[in-house]
Amino acid sequence: MRLFGAVMNIPVSIFWFRRDLRLHDNAGLYRALKSTFPVLPLFIFDHNILDDLSDRSDARVSFIYQSLESLKTELEQLGSSLLVLNGQPEQIWPELLQQYNVGAVYTNHDFEPYAIQRDAQVKELLAEQNIPLHTFKDHVIFEKNEVLKSDGTPYTVFTPYSRRWLEKLDTRIVKTVEGQETSFYLHSYPVEKYFHNLLKTNPLSMPSLADIGFEPTSISIPPASVARGLIRNYDKTRDFPAIDGTSRLGIHFRFGTISIREKARAARELNGTFLNELIWRDFYSQILAHFPHVAGHAFRAQYDQIAWRNEPEDFEKWCAGRTGYPIVDAGMRQLNTTGYMHNRVRMIVASFLTKHLLLDWRLGEAYFAEKLLDFDLASNSGGWQWAAGCGTDAAPYFRIFNPTEQAKKFDPEFKYIRRWVPEFGTPKYPKPMVEHVFARERCLETYKSVLSPKS
Repeated sequence: MRLFGAVMNIPVSIFWFRRDLRLHDNAGLYRALKSTFPVLPLFIFDHNILDDLSDRSDARVSFIYQSLESLKTELEQLGSSLLVLNGQPEQIWPELLQQYNVGAVYTNHDFEPYAIQRDAQVKELLAEQNIPLHTFKDHVIFEKNEVLKSDGTPYTVFTPYSRRWLEKLDTRIVKTVEGQETSFYLHSYPVEKYFHNLLKTNPLSMPSLADIGFEPTSISIPPASVARGLIRNYDKTRDFPAIDGTSRLGIHFRFGTISIREKARAARELNGTFLNELIWRDFYSQILAHFPHVAGHAFRAQYDQIAWRNEPEDFEKWCAGRTGYPIVDAGMRQLNTTGYMHNRVRMIVASFLTKHLLLDWRLGEAYFAEKLLDFDLASNSGGWQWAAGCGTDAAPYFRIFNPTEQAKKFDPEFKYIRRWVPEFGTPKYPKPMVEHVFARERCLETYKSVLSPKS
């Protein structure tokens, strides 16, 4: 019995959606539509990923599902549809190749370790039948080998990387359709011109969320658009968690429901600080690509020798937002409730876990991976290692945030704290679980014992 209906004899190209859930300005889809054969759009709910999720109401799965519903509707308005399958890619692809006369497969790059392994396996499978797999850059501006030092090695410090990134942006200036000048690397792909090459088909069935093994979430998803005024003032507002001063576009960048090129063009015009955040995305992406060990180990190997404390109760208090440090607790409760945490607060809570509690950064990284709507392996690992002092950052390990001073500076009226910690200032609020000066000295001594040169 066939899984997908009648066998199709006409040759087709398959475009495989992954972290690029949009039609507009999609690099790989553009290439597929310009190819020889009509294009069948495909998405696979990959259970090699989904089966590791502990929450059956994971908001990210609901978001993907809703995005696919919208994508399917768009395609059906164009006389095509979206084939949505559910399982393990290594089992689904052989059946697909029996079902369809596949001339080529197109998709966009993904440099996460599992994705590299999966794509290599699929490429080998396709090659057995002389079917090419074409992949393209789409979710970053510059990827693995595009911004390198003069000797051809990767940058491992952000500031020189960002300078070279900006220089490269201007090495190829092109005209837009409207006649304006822009960087070649920020130009959009006119996918709409080639919609006629989508495979014409009746609407295809789609598994339900329950079929996939999940249920709807109560967490709301931030919109995919943001006011230009917010971006224009981003450098002035981004550090204050009580202000709606960040874009919250992370989940849309992560799953590609918006174009990174379009947002980078707007950021370049409106606010260099916001553009800098996009450069950080590229930086951590190329770090993961060049140094895949950072997915589970310190970038600087000697930091793996740090004697982290093994105190599950301390970790549980941190997770629940019961540390006795209001800015830390507010951040953790915001995360647990909404799947989001303000960017400045992320640094504070990560520093607190690793420096004040002296707990392994990988515990925090895994917790964020479970909870964050905008979880991205490269950025999450990079951010946590920055906080723990074991990553690519040029600053030494002795940067230790004082959470009380951070709260005074960035939430001086306690608006953010009171929103998420209503018992703050009452007898119900817990005492600090560790004293700052003591924690700082303990941290420094622990790090020094491993990292200081031995006489």
